[in-house]
Amino acid sequence: MPETHRLYVKGKHLCHQRGKRNSHPGTSLIQIEGVTAPKDAQFYLGKRIAYVYRAKKEIKGSKIRVIWGKVTRTHGNSGVVRANFRSNLPPKTFGASVRIMLYPSNI
Repeated sequence: MPETHRLYVKGKHLCHQRGKRNSHPGTSLIQIEGVTAPKDAQFYLGKRIAYVYRAKKEIKGSKIRVIWGKVTRTHGNSGVVRANFRSNLPPKTFGASVRIMLYPSNI
C-alpha cells in the first residue's frame, strides 16, 4: 500500500470575528489542528486556506467548489488564527473543516 502525503493541515472554521453585538464576516476565525499557542500559529501566517465543498450544479464537469483565503494573523492565546477569504464564508460553514495549505513557505 503506497504512503499518502497530505500537503495541507486540517482546521475548523469557528466563526466570524465579532464584538459583543456585531459580527464582522470579513474575518473568519480558524482553529488549526495541533496548534494550541500563538507561538505555534506563527508558522501558518501567510499560508493559503481552502474551504472545499460540494455543490448541486455541475460546472466544467465538477460539482466540487473551493473558496480560497489566507491566514492573516493570530487571534487570542489559544492558537486560533484570523483569515480573510476571497468571498466571505457563509455562517452555515461554522464548524466545517478547512484545509490550511503548507505553501507559500517561508522556511
